[in-house]
Amino acid sequence: MIERGPRPVAPFSHAVEADGWIFVTGQMPTDPDAPDAPLPEGIEAQTRRVLDNLTIVLGGIGLSFENIAMARIYLTHFDRDYAAMNATYLTYFEKGKLPARTTIGVTGLAVGALVEIDLIARRP
Repeated sequence: MIERGPRPVAPFSHAVEADGWIFVTGQMPTDPDAPDAPLPEGIEAQTRRVLDNLTIVLGGIGLSFENIAMARIYLTHFDRDYAAMNATYLTYFEKGKLPARTTIGVTGLAVGALVEIDLIARRP
């Protein structure tokens, strides 16, 4: 568990490491400083909050977005939100240095979120 990390919405660790591989639990668009506050409005704001939460978790174990090998993104309104989520997502990565990725449309996410993202990273 990461001290400053978002409050889990279920029983899990923020991240688990095995042989230099780090598996980061899917993060929700909750505010670590106000976990009971309403979720941000819209897919762009929720995507930013999720990516900021992932930044906190990775930073808590001495890693950054440069260490991400794979991202999985879950969207509750795939057709509506895919393009806007992508535009926001791209702002967190150096141009030309994107991880592998899968994006999946789902029928629902915890806490009524529009987006959730989990990661696989590798320690250098």
